[in-house]
Amino acid sequence: MFRKDSGPAPETTDEEIPESVPGGQAGSGSFGRGVCVFVAVAVLAMLVSAFVARLYAIPSGSMETTLHGCAGCSNDRVLVDKVTYRFSTPQSGDIVVFTVPESWHNVELPQAQPPSNPIARALGSIGAAFGMERPGQTDFIKRVIAVGGQTVSCCDTRNRLIVDGRSVDEPFVYFAPEYGKAQQDPFGPVLVPQGQLWVMGDSRNNSVDSRAPDNGPIPVDSVVGKARWIVVPLGRFGPLRIPGSPTDQ
Repeated sequence: MFRKDSGPAPETTDEEIPESVPGGQAGSGSFGRGVCVFVAVAVLAMLVSAFVARLYAIPSGSMETTLHGCAGCSNDRVLVDKVTYRFSTPQSGDIVVFTVPESWHNVELPQAQPPSNPIARALGSIGAAFGMERPGQTDFIKRVIAVGGQTVSCCDTRNRLIVDGRSVDEPFVYFAPEYGKAQQDPFGPVLVPQGQLWVMGDSRNNSVDSRAPDNGPIPVDSVVGKARWIVVPLGRFGPLRIPGSPTDQ
């Protein structure tokens, strides 16, 4: 019998067949997913800051001792609620952050200057249209004393404010010893126009506010939001309350 020839033996070679590197393409895919997650988080943070809530640093001592703020201090940082006033209006006693209106010519801090770069100005305008802070915008924080339609004046025989003929007890009022007498200066009576707010700092002898010459009430539309919580420093963490209010909120 004859054995069938199966053909020439296969050639051998010293070259190795390259192995596929596991995770090579997966690595680039993971990087891409990481970038997408980062962008999504950044966009979400911008949207929250623009429309829901934002942290603000207290820039001055005008709200002492309710809120701490001074040069070289561990200034309070407060969480400002930007949603509440979309469905309601500020009330007396509320602590609000607002953009300094153009009608104010007397302020306690230097006003930020808008960027000189036209591209930066254009981007700022686009951001402002979506509720973000405009570059060069100056924000203050004060307490609402009277709202549109109310009449406010200072003061009764006990140096208390008078709103609509009634004296107002304000246990949060503070007078900084380094700024003179512990007494409020008289003003008014002033009828607050509809759609506007009379605002004052708790540190009554260290606050440039609605009482200052050439200032007066602020438009409700200039209010950014309501200060809700002290977040930093942790030793002062907690909600901001309105002493004496029915709900103490």
